[in-house]
Amino acid sequence: MSGVRARQARGFSLLELLVAFAIMAMSLGLIYRSLGGSATQAGQLAAQEQAALLAQSVLSLRDSVTPQGWNESGESPPFSWRVSSQPYPTGVSGANVVPLHQIDLVISWPDGARTRQLQLQTLLPQRSPLPGETL
Repeated sequence: MSGVRARQARGFSLLELLVAFAIMAMSLGLIYRSLGGSATQAGQLAAQEQAALLAQSVLSLRDSVTPQGWNESGESPPFSWRVSSQPYPTGVSGANVVPLHQIDLVISWPDGARTRQLQLQTLLPQRSPLPGETL
């Protein structure tokens, strides 16, 4: 009987402890990795949101485009932006038709070793339409 009791009171073997620690280490590694990925994505999302706000600000600088177009660039650290335009063919012509320009806006910013970009396109009239004119 004493041999059976000695065997029950023995506890965990060294091999069982090593397996338990290995499982715990792998679990903690996966948790750390998933939390790190979430933090990185949250940072990237915040940068994209700031880039979109900058794009909105740049586009609000003008409500129309001159006949020569709109070519401009600038910086708002850490972002840089570039606007270019070209006439947009509508297929409609006439004295009461205001020409349109396609606006291409590119916002760039560094993200570690990469450069990220937000590209937008919209249309703006060559001038504000007068009463009775169409775009």
